[in-house]
Amino acid sequence: MTSATSNGREAGTERRRSRVQEAITTAARQGRPLTASAIARAARVDRTFLYRHRDLLELLHAAGLRAAGQIPGPGTATRASLQADLANANARAARLSARVQQLENRLSQALGEQVWRESGLGATADVEELQQTVTRLEQQMVEVRASLEERSAELEAAREANRQLTRALNQRE
Repeated sequence: MTSATSNGREAGTERRRSRVQEAITTAARQGRPLTASAIARAARVDRTFLYRHRDLLELLHAAGLRAAGQIPGPGTATRASLQADLANANARAARLSARVQQLENRLSQALGEQVWRESGLGATADVEELQQTVTRLEQQMVEVRASLEERSAELEAAREANRQLTRALNQRE
């Protein structure tokens, strides 16, 4: 059953393909429009049939070029090659644009730092060093306070344990 269905589909596809080829030949001979819609109508197929069968679509485009006197030869750009070139050019332009933006940001930052230093408004190297030292000492102070609080809590726990032991000893006596 499957092979009979498959054979039937293939035969139907071949009939439609030959109708499309005849429609292209007839339209080219009679000077009628060589568009996908016109050929699909003449061949009694859906336009998507042409788009699913790229060889038929290429045959249609080649016939259109022949009818217009623009027979593609070696070295002639095709629509597909021009689209590929355009896509590559767009991708390259996007990469270059991103690179230019990155370089502009770096230049802006470097110029800003240079102007800040030369204007005298920026902190000198000594002041920057002192600020780093202050920051480091503040961090150490926070760490020491945390350690002190932890040890204070441990001391308080030890004192409470000592009190409980003392009470327990006093109650025995």
